[in-house]
Amino acid sequence: MRNNSTLSVLIFTRDITYNPEKLTIYARITVDRRRAEISLKRYTSVNEWDASKGKVTGLSQKVRLLNSYLDEVYMQIMEAHKQLLSEDKLITAQAIKARFLGQDEQHKTLKELVTYHNTNMDSVLKYGTMKNYYSTERYLHKFIAAKFKTPDIYLKQLNYRFIVDFEQYLLRYRPEKARKTCSNNGAMKHLERLMKMTNLALKLEWLEKDPFKHFKLNYKKHDRSYLSERELELIEETTFKGEGYEKVRNVFLFSCYTGLSYIDVKELLSEQLVLGINGNHWLHTRRAKTDEMVKIPLLPKAKAIIQKYKELMLMEGEAKLLPVLSNQKMNSYLKVIIRSCGIHKNITFHSARHTFATTVTLSNGVPIETVSKMLGHAKLTTTQIYARVLEKKVGEDMDNLISRFESKNQEKISKLNQ
Repeated sequence: MRNNSTLSVLIFTRDITYNPEKLTIYARITVDRRRAEISLKRYTSVNEWDASKGKVTGLSQKVRLLNSYLDEVYMQIMEAHKQLLSEDKLITAQAIKARFLGQDEQHKTLKELVTYHNTNMDSVLKYGTMKNYYSTERYLHKFIAAKFKTPDIYLKQLNYRFIVDFEQYLLRYRPEKARKTCSNNGAMKHLERLMKMTNLALKLEWLEKDPFKHFKLNYKKHDRSYLSERELELIEETTFKGEGYEKVRNVFLFSCYTGLSYIDVKELLSEQLVLGINGNHWLHTRRAKTDEMVKIPLLPKAKAIIQKYKELMLMEGEAKLLPVLSNQKMNSYLKVIIRSCGIHKNITFHSARHTFATTVTLSNGVPIETVSKMLGHAKLTTTQIYARVLEKKVGEDMDNLISRFESKNQEKISKLNQ
């Protein structure tokens, strides 16, 4: 598109300190009589300044360097104008100034992108998810400071090498205070969150190229802890003196028999216990993580736990279904319970969800589609991560297959003998 706007660039000085020995040098951009000025943070004196040439007079090294810088500024302003023309952008003095200073959309920074994402997603994503994004943001800030010796970088500096270097930084990072460091999958999670933010930048046209184009997230498969049928029985049969341990044990078992996560159990209300289509009690709730509707028929053991605390919750005036402690306390008590039962596994409260998917449902012949529905998964592939096909189930299925083959052979022999 042809542009008929007029452009002029003037390098001039202004006395802002009332000191003729220290004039501040400015660049003035004028487009169609509208101005935008830029302080160049350079100084000269009245006697040295040539207003007609927009330069400093003299032959010293200092003078030559300053004049060279002023020529470079002029060229960069003209280049900014040329770029805006080639991009078919609206040409204004402010637009040229913003491009020159790197403040327009073509010069957005990584911090600006992260802030924009987190501000806009704060009301969309769950608190736990946002906490993870803030963690990624902190790692990015530390990495940029260590790698580039600067508090921020432009988005156009993001490339394949940046991604790889950030990955290595995450894997090698050692905090001052002793705590759990990033595993391979932990690092991949941070990179996945950065990838989502760069995809947002591409949609906003803040980025021209996808820095993750040639990078592949490499998650390592690992076994998720769950309890076997015998281990579940051990926990059920063990009694604990402390009331707190009893509550934690029972709430954990409730999760094992319903597949609900900690937060979903904690937020359960008595009104969400309803009679289902089969005349039995069901739980109708929504998963806090995905907002997916979940309808779970209650197994007798889960129902018994609700009945155990029904009067207590009524006496305390609680609308909640069960007495659930904080997640930290639940896991702390649970470690003692697991140890007391002689179980040598790394079990957390979330292991109850895996136990429901494997030991309680799949290994007892419940179809994976039904398990997926009860777990509140939108995709069957997600359920396949949780649900293991146990050796016992494999053996039973193969025994059934052998029986079918034998039956068919018997039928063939019978027909031949007739």
